[in-house]
Amino acid sequence: MQEPLIFDGHNDLLLRLHQRDISAGKDGFQGSGGRHIDLEKARTGGFGGGLFAIYVPGEQGLSRDMDEMMASSYDLPLPPQVSWETASKVALSQASYLINLERDGALKICRSTKDIQDCMTSGMMAAVMHMEGAEAIDPDFHTLDVLYEAGLRSLGPVWSRPTIFANGVPFRFPSTPDIGPGLTEDGIRLVHKCNDLGVMLDLSHLNEAGFWDVAKISTKPLVATHSNAYALCPHSRNLTDRQLHAIRDSDGMVGLNFAVAFLRPDGRMVEDTPISTMLDHLDYLIEQLGEDRVGMGSDFDGAVVPGEIKTIAGLPNLRLAMREHGYDDALIRKLCHQNWLRVLDLTWT
Repeated sequence: MQEPLIFDGHNDLLLRLHQRDISAGKDGFQGSGGRHIDLEKARTGGFGGGLFAIYVPGEQGLSRDMDEMMASSYDLPLPPQVSWETASKVALSQASYLINLERDGALKICRSTKDIQDCMTSGMMAAVMHMEGAEAIDPDFHTLDVLYEAGLRSLGPVWSRPTIFANGVPFRFPSTPDIGPGLTEDGIRLVHKCNDLGVMLDLSHLNEAGFWDVAKISTKPLVATHSNAYALCPHSRNLTDRQLHAIRDSDGMVGLNFAVAFLRPDGRMVEDTPISTMLDHLDYLIEQLGEDRVGMGSDFDGAVVPGEIKTIAGLPNLRLAMREHGYDDALIRKLCHQNWLRVLDLTWT
């Protein structure tokens, strides 16, 4: 069950490389030494590529106590806003890792859906440069212009902490995403700039007020690269039915987040979470959005994922579960990669 290839809406490989959790060479990503993602696991799992996130960790670190996320409720403190001076250095470092992996022939940075399709045909891993949290973007957009030329084609205005553009949601359960104010004036300008460039806006970490601001002013489909259904898991990170319907009406899409705390009805960070819980979310998202607007947004290398999958080498287990659940070949192809290609094509052209 290595086919169809999976194109994924979110991973944190570049953060792993930046933090030296793995190496970029033969003993790391380019071999079998990665945590969730490396080239050998990709071949085993039928992983065609996806959005590779540039993410700036906080200067004081993230207080994400796993014991706390095992409780019946939690509200984890977030690190403070990161300065542009700090963030831009980290972002350029992570972009450089991706560029050098391309130079080494390990993957290709894709700037068009044709690039992605060519990679999937040839067996080359397709990488879209993405930014999770826009701390590294200055209000004059000089950094954005430079990163765009380097291949940046997707951007989330926030991770959970605030930026000069917007506010995110904390790791809070149970909680709605209706937390804090919407876009700033700079945030409104950022939406227009991304629309003009053809950079996809990712709404996965944005709070509800910011979501509705983007929905009001953006001319492009609304996309949440790695989010789940609030109706099944009442976590601040998940999307309400009203948000899902706005995404549907814009012809956008949602990538299923594999992170167990955003899947489980109890919001707990427990690896022993069955694939059937993922299928519950897929069923619900398809019901609310339609089968053309749902894909994968794993959060590999940035989250605890179900033990039945564990790494990208375990993706055949997900395909098999979808088939046994009753999804036909056409729907599985859409969920695995066709829907991502569809929405990226709408956004980039």
